[in-house]
Amino acid sequence: MISGTGTTRERLTRRALTHATLDRQHLLRRGSGSAADLLTHLFGLQAQSPMAPYFALWARLDRFDPAELSALIATREVVRMVLMRGTVHAVTAADALALRPWVQPIMDTDLRTNTAHRDALSGLDLAAMAAVSRELLDADPMTMAQLRPLLARHWPDRDPAALAHAARCLLPLVQVPPRGLWGRSGQPVCTTAENWLGVAGPAQPEPERLLLRYLAAYGPASVADAQAWSGLTRLAEVFERLRPRLRAFLDEDGAELFDLPDAPRPDPSCAPPARILAPFDSVLLGHANRARVISDEHRKVVFTVNGIIKPTILVDGTVAGFVTVTAKKGAGVVEVTTFRRLGKGVESEVESEALRLLGFAHPGADSQDVRFIPMP
Repeated sequence: MISGTGTTRERLTRRALTHATLDRQHLLRRGSGSAADLLTHLFGLQAQSPMAPYFALWARLDRFDPAELSALIATREVVRMVLMRGTVHAVTAADALALRPWVQPIMDTDLRTNTAHRDALSGLDLAAMAAVSRELLDADPMTMAQLRPLLARHWPDRDPAALAHAARCLLPLVQVPPRGLWGRSGQPVCTTAENWLGVAGPAQPEPERLLLRYLAAYGPASVADAQAWSGLTRLAEVFERLRPRLRAFLDEDGAELFDLPDAPRPDPSCAPPARILAPFDSVLLGHANRARVISDEHRKVVFTVNGIIKPTILVDGTVAGFVTVTAKKGAGVVEVTTFRRLGKGVESEVESEALRLLGFAHPGADSQDVRFIPMP
């Protein structure tokens, strides 16, 4: 316990933080609820890869059927759009409308600092450009490549790619099906969230409510953690307003952490089960200090230079390797590359998860094989 300013704050070990985070993320035990309920609790899932949310839900739900998420996307109850950190997420319609105005400063910063398009947009009437873009995209959803020549008719002296980029930043665009449907493919065809959902979002964001939701899915967490997850700055003042409603802790390094008073913080002495995470899994991106789930050394292997985040394996709660899944000529294979030697019991547990993954990803495979490859 650490005392100061009349309060006593408990110090949480890294292992305690790991267990708390895994529990909030439904990675200590799989849930039995619906995909919509879990998406709401998790505040959406990373979706740069169209199929990534399906694998994230598979890792967290006991009997997840991919048709469930596909149906939610097809019926407009879940949408894919650029949100936290300026990256694509799959979120419920209600959360899309609530989150998009909150993260608009990320898009505004991109417009000011993007070196590829900044000069081409200098002096442009952005409000007029956004209005024209909205009219075009709402009349006929299209890709950014299709939007470019239409905007160029209005501003022939501007770079069409820069104009389309500005539209992406200024408007709350959603990617419409078939992109994001299980077993389907398609280019990112966009329209505005208001047009797709038939309702407008709130006039003003509600940062206090949104940060309480963040803590429910990712806490305990620091101000820096919340800023890293959201991509926003100046959240310390929001946490200060929330402080009377929160419980404060310290991590092993002395950083202040916040949490909901009644949120679960399970006994860290139990051994978490082995899990295979989705590519771009949100649990790897929810904190500035990611040591609770992955070491800096291993992060450099899992997060590639071209922006890909590999599907990983969790052993005792932290990343211990990554997987590659292939299916050729009726043979499904999971290659498990490990960062350290696994005991026979743990290897057997990972193998069971890998076979379960093959049954989900390639149910029609004639054969299934799991191969372990130690990291050189």
